[in-house]
Amino acid sequence: MLDGALGRIGDEARHEAGRADGQPYIQHRGGAAGFLRVIDERTLGFADFRDNRQYVSLGNLSENPKAYLFLIDCARRQRIKIWGTARVVEDDPALIERLPPEGYAGTPEQAILFEITAWDANCPQHIPQLIAARDVAAALAERDRRILVLEAELARARAMA
Repeated sequence: MLDGALGRIGDEARHEAGRADGQPYIQHRGGAAGFLRVIDERTLGFADFRDNRQYVSLGNLSENPKAYLFLIDCARRQRIKIWGTARVVEDDPALIERLPPEGYAGTPEQAILFEITAWDANCPQHIPQLIAARDVAAALAERDRRILVLEAELARARAMA
């Protein structure tokens, strides 16, 4: 069930890793839809790309492997909370190469594997319905294409009348 739910979740997540002193740290993770991959029934993975080069999440995971994922899809008003432990994998090139989303131009530095201990999908009551600009643009382009087709059909019908 989680595999199917992840397939519907959009293109962003919040990743939390606690510091050694127990203080939480939350980090936005994003990418193309599907950037979070199901490895097996208890493991998720994602490619970790060079970004702001602060390595805060990686440092926190080296001190405390407990982690949390908060996935939200505002367009569909769905969210999933996932608890577990995470670890950085740097020495498995085959794994690292299969995790990036198809067509993504970045080069992954390592993988992060997340072992699931629990998860929960909760209600959509207070999730604002937001639609990504790229999805709105695609819908408007399709509408505009359809209008052109209908206007051409109308013009042909009028010419025949």
